[in-house]
Amino acid sequence: MEERGWPYRRRQPEETVLYEAVRENLATLLAEASDVGRGLPRYVERDFARYLECGVLVHGFARVRCES
Repeated sequence: MEERGWPYRRRQPEETVLYEAVRENLATLLAEASDVGRGLPRYVERDFARYLECGVLVHGFARVRCES
């Protein structure tokens, strides 16, 4: 059977500047927002946490292969 397309290459989000900035500063942002007032909305905290998990294999992955 002939191979088609390109081989899969993981996008490695943990190597981007944005990922590093969020990872290194999220705890400080959440603490300071809490100190100033009510903090950030829960969906903002949740979305940041999900962002830090997205694309990182330790948090799970799915492998799919199409035979056709």
